[in-house]
Amino acid sequence: MNVPGDVAAEVAEIVESRLEIAAPDGYRLGALLFARADLRDPADVVVFNAGGGLSSLRYRHFLRFLALQGLPVLAYDYRGVGISRPASWRNFDAGIEDWCELDQMSAIEAMRARFPAARLSSVSHSIGCMIAAAAPNAPLLHQMVFIAPHTAYWGDYLQPWRWPMAFMWHMLMPAAAKVVGYFPASRLGLGDDLPRRVALQWASRRTPDYRPGAAGGDPARETVALDRMARLTVPALVISITDDAFAPEIAVRRFLMGVSSAPAVRRIVEPSTSGGRPVGHHGYFRRATADLWPIVSRFISS
Repeated sequence: MNVPGDVAAEVAEIVESRLEIAAPDGYRLGALLFARADLRDPADVVVFNAGGGLSSLRYRHFLRFLALQGLPVLAYDYRGVGISRPASWRNFDAGIEDWCELDQMSAIEAMRARFPAARLSSVSHSIGCMIAAAAPNAPLLHQMVFIAPHTAYWGDYLQPWRWPMAFMWHMLMPAAAKVVGYFPASRLGLGDDLPRRVALQWASRRTPDYRPGAAGGDPARETVALDRMARLTVPALVISITDDAFAPEIAVRRFLMGVSSAPAVRRIVEPSTSGGRPVGHHGYFRRATADLWPIVSRFISS
């Protein structure tokens, strides 16, 4: 068996393999597998869940780091996003419950089939933490890592960004999605494009409590997803960032209330722990803060 550290990271070759994953309904998801070329029987493997409206390609440097530590990573894009976007947006429909029940579930099963003897964990960012926790097969995971988790409730955003962010995500996004048929985030420099229903579901998060079906989705499916989160008992590492305007402490605690059965270890990151550089909501994955990445790899390998 190969274990992390067999070959020095600086001389190990990382292979990025482009894959397609078939969801239960037949939708083809784009994915990348990051793995060390010399690693044959890893003890631990990872499924990565990006933030909402972000392609997993945007996390490539962090994912390559995990692979260098002997942790093969499957990074996929939710249907409608990045390398899983449809050929045409006309009549395309996808909701957050599809991302949980079909896409995340399929990614987990694909990695279990490829590495049946390995312990499988997930690492998730932002709203991807909710998607990970609500997957039907999440209880099969060995451990989970939640980085900057939140529930997209606008009242949790920090000042002075609260109102600009609320306008962007809860007024501009649904208006544009209704007119265009999807949210053209890439044209606005706001990440990757989003399916119409996902955009409306995100924008409908206007109260601290969850209101399934508020954006026209299936309330029964959304309720079941919340119930799965509440029953989750997989050990988790929760990483939060003190200068994160999108997922400040109150937002992290709101997320944790939704997964209250899962034993969680907290790790709070301050800019001072990264040389005084701002970290924010996305900064954990930048190469400038790579000194923070071993927090994740050590937890998964423990």
